[in-house]
Amino acid sequence: MQTTSPHRVAVLALPGVLALDFGIPVQAFGTDPHYDVTVCTDPAAGPIGSSGGFELTARTGLEALDDADTVVVPGYEIPDAAVPGSALQALRAVHARGGRIVSICTGAFALAAAGLLDGREATTHWQEAGRLQRMYPRISVVPNRLFIDDSDILTSAGVTAGIDLCLHIIRRDHGAAAANTRARALVAPPQRVGGQSQFIERLRPAASGTELAPVRDWILANLAHHHTLDTLAQHAHMSRRTFARRFREETGTSPLAWLTSARIDWARELLETTTVTIEQIGHLSGLGSPAALRATFHRRLGTSPQQYRTLFQHQTDTSNTAS
Repeated sequence: MQTTSPHRVAVLALPGVLALDFGIPVQAFGTDPHYDVTVCTDPAAGPIGSSGGFELTARTGLEALDDADTVVVPGYEIPDAAVPGSALQALRAVHARGGRIVSICTGAFALAAAGLLDGREATTHWQEAGRLQRMYPRISVVPNRLFIDDSDILTSAGVTAGIDLCLHIIRRDHGAAAANTRARALVAPPQRVGGQSQFIERLRPAASGTELAPVRDWILANLAHHHTLDTLAQHAHMSRRTFARRFREETGTSPLAWLTSARIDWARELLETTTVTIEQIGHLSGLGSPAALRATFHRRLGTSPQQYRTLFQHQTDTSNTAS
């Protein structure tokens, strides 16, 4: 009876590798009988330090990429650090021969440096998405996705999104049953789709100026009120045009877009920390009816208010119990 050889996975650790990101593919694929995992480093980089303060010594170098079916690049601490040219060349060679390349978190910066993401959609940790876009404008960076499957190149956000991506790959390769088996072993949700948003700490952008800080504070204290650009400008004692221009200069976005983000942030906090009803949250946040609240959550977060509450209230309760 003919047997199928395990799918060869090479995990390429770059200097400053993030310990959690590194452990994800090793754990997800390493104990799955469908896969044969090899950890490798670039000898040109010398000893590989990590975010956990330990040094990584691999038995193999870049030659492990030569016959790998899939290469995974975990995130590393300094995303804009130069990646050794030999590693970039090896990644290009994998892509040229039709191998699959995967990045977790800031590992996307290595793929970008190799030119593999040009003209593609890609994602990374939301805190670094802006930097990735600025450094590599030919990439279409999608900052609020858990992961993006672009066939032969797959990118993910940080940490738990890396688990989601690895389970997605197993599901793609071997079906739902195999992925669910690994999810149970990892004590992870069996499937979170890539289109779900990264739950960033705060949607409303931080301000770089202070002139309109009192106005923003007033908005945050009165989110349930009906606001228009005209009423906000009046509160700031400015013309509509001047207010909109200065607000954008300080926040990078329009007043009404900032207001919507602030309302979603407040609704998220209420969902996480209270038992207030969905209808009441719509009123308190200014987002409106339950239908309007659900539509806003689906559009901005890729989930429903109830699903968000179920996930994050459970995490809060677990944290409180553990402490």
